[in-house]
Amino acid sequence: MESVTLDALDRRLIHALQLDGRLPFSRIAAAVGVPERTVARRYHRLRSRLALRVVGLVDGRRTGMLDWVVRVRCAPEAVETLAVLLARREDTSWIAPLVGGTELTCMIRTPPPGDDGRRPFFEQLARTTGVREVGAACVLRPVAGVGGWAGRMDALGEAEQRLLLPPRSAPVDPTEAVPVLSPADSALLRALSQDGRADLGRLASATGCSESTVRRRIGQLRDSGVLAFEVEIDPALFGYPIEALLWLDVPPAGLGAVAEALAGHQQVAFAALTTGPSSVFVMVECRSVSGLHAYVTDELAALHGISRIESAVTQRRTKRAGPLPAPLAEKRAGAPSGRAAAQ
Repeated sequence: MESVTLDALDRRLIHALQLDGRLPFSRIAAAVGVPERTVARRYHRLRSRLALRVVGLVDGRRTGMLDWVVRVRCAPEAVETLAVLLARREDTSWIAPLVGGTELTCMIRTPPPGDDGRRPFFEQLARTTGVREVGAACVLRPVAGVGGWAGRMDALGEAEQRLLLPPRSAPVDPTEAVPVLSPADSALLRALSQDGRADLGRLASATGCSESTVRRRIGQLRDSGVLAFEVEIDPALFGYPIEALLWLDVPPAGLGAVAEALAGHQQVAFAALTTGPSSVFVMVECRSVSGLHAYVTDELAALHGISRIESAVTQRRTKRAGPLPAPLAEKRAGAPSGRAAAQ
């Protein structure tokens, strides 16, 4: 990726896209008070340098799937190969080798457990060359960061946000029936995962539907809670080069208060209640190691109910929320192959 520096307009554009990834450039331009061509040029500059991407994400809970936070301990020489193999899969995201060189983490989406005649993903992973231990915690409920990391959502004033935000719809009722996805829906969601701002013509070609049908279906999928849009961008560009993963031990009686507090912490990019030895998983972005120390010893220490904290610093991101961008996928296509995890 080419060197990129964000200025005030770039940050306002990113904030606007996090509010709605498919906002027309004309609306963003009107809200921030610059020509439309300037907004479009800024977006395409950042995207062409692989600094920014809007991706369409499917809420697995609305489609009957399960999300897992996975920790893999492996031989040092296997970390890079395993990260590349996992990144190639469509069902993985947020892949990060950890500092230390013998562990990586990722998120994986799977069907519910059951005997479908196939070897489960986790069994495949455990049999992969170089893997020593696999731990998986099921995401029970995200509690922070679903609508975007707060650290990149402070560039627009309230008046500007009101100009951009669509009318609020009623929250999705989790008891509602899961929408049935057609093959055309699957093709649409796949195309949006590669480029959340793909124009209607490209999406119509990908699905075999008319542009009006595609426009209507995107709206329906968003209203039902199946589809949302995320902005992928390196937090280091905002001055937060230190990313840490935290596993918090919290007894059941304290989960509600801890979850509510985490949702208000600017450092928290994502947090969820999970199964496993630790009941809360947190991803934080910090300006420095001393900033991470202050967050743990001040803000987290002030929360009642946390009995233990385990932390690890990520080395880098091999993959973020969406599929690998085409240039990166092509670059890694020649990476060494391996057993099991690539199946």
